[in-house]
Amino acid sequence: HVLTASGAVFGVLALLALLQGNLSHATVYLLITLAIDSVDGSIARRVGVTTHAPGIDGRRMDDIVDFLNFVIVPVVFMVQAGSLPSAFWVIPPVIASAFGFSRRDAKTDDDFFLGWPSYWNVLAFYLWLLDLSPITGAIWVTGLSIAIFIPWKYIYPSKLRNPWLRHGVSWSGVLWAIAVGVAALNPEWSSQIYLVEISLAYPAAYMGLSLWMGGWSRA
Repeated sequence: HVLTASGAVFGVLALLALLQGNLSHATVYLLITLAIDSVDGSIARRVGVTTHAPGIDGRRMDDIVDFLNFVIVPVVFMVQAGSLPSAFWVIPPVIASAFGFSRRDAKTDDDFFLGWPSYWNVLAFYLWLLDLSPITGAIWVTGLSIAIFIPWKYIYPSKLRNPWLRHGVSWSGVLWAIAVGVAALNPEWSSQIYLVEISLAYPAAYMGLSLWMGGWSRA
């Protein structure tokens, strides 16, 4: 639970970095929150936190921290980076994600996310790193906000039932995070080897696996 809660600390550090105009450091802090979110659930299940701390709802804590780090901080990031035409465009992702996080069936019985899982941090990274226009940012924000309500199932990387696929996605995610972090801290060198463009392979693979393994929710 302390590990999960620490994700909120790094989310606040990311916000402070954004207020100082330091998008590179904000990116690193957000990548740390992703790393924490990737492992805290597995650790919690392994050590049996529901037995040792029955008075704390770990899922509720996780949702609170995730809403900060996957929604609030990224939309501030997009505004600070100039990736949106105006602050008005934070409304669709915040409202849509509030509904998405509140769904009782946000995670399906067969361990998928239902509807696009509000990975606004990933979008914020690429809008900034690729220096895409504010109009392009508005189009992506609108489309993905709508996708939250479409009952398509997206893979839950840490709960993939095929162990080889689960480990492959997990370790690929580590390489992706390193690539994004390096690109944020060393933009000139990264641009010479097209590191940002190469790193797009991971989110593309995530979407591809979701299209292949997911599908419409029968509910």
